[in-house]
Amino acid sequence: MRIFVDADACPVKDIIQRVAAEYGIHTVFVFSTSHYSPVERYPDVEKIMVDNESQAADMAIMNKVSSGDLVITGDFGLASLVLGKRAFALSFSGKPYNADNIDALLFERHLSGVIRRSGGRMKGPAKRQADDNAQFTQGLRSLILKNLQDI
Repeated sequence: MRIFVDADACPVKDIIQRVAAEYGIHTVFVFSTSHYSPVERYPDVEKIMVDNESQAADMAIMNKVSSGDLVITGDFGLASLVLGKRAFALSFSGKPYNADNIDALLFERHLSGVIRRSGGRMKGPAKRQADDNAQFTQGLRSLILKNLQDI
């Protein structure tokens, strides 16, 4: 298992680095040039920098991910593609994307886009709280442990 992170807007990079190090899991952060973090901040993580083009980070992740890997992302479309490669996908809230919820999430994204294009407004995500980080950590650990038991 490797962990790939759609790192541009990821609010939990520090948690991912810490938990992955505990389990000795190779981790890759994929950044666009406009979101790249200083190298010294994540010394134990492989970093891939991509162009600042739409979907460049997603394509870099998809080109590297294999069955059994984990992708952490807030992008439902990327999560859907990852599931198609028999890899795992986890949201920034710690909830796994899976066959039971991905279609509904993609449909919700579509409806939100229709509303925005017609001039409507959608409420953004709530401000991240400490409980959100605890929930993410629990979800990440749970997915890792489940995967390690299956090996």
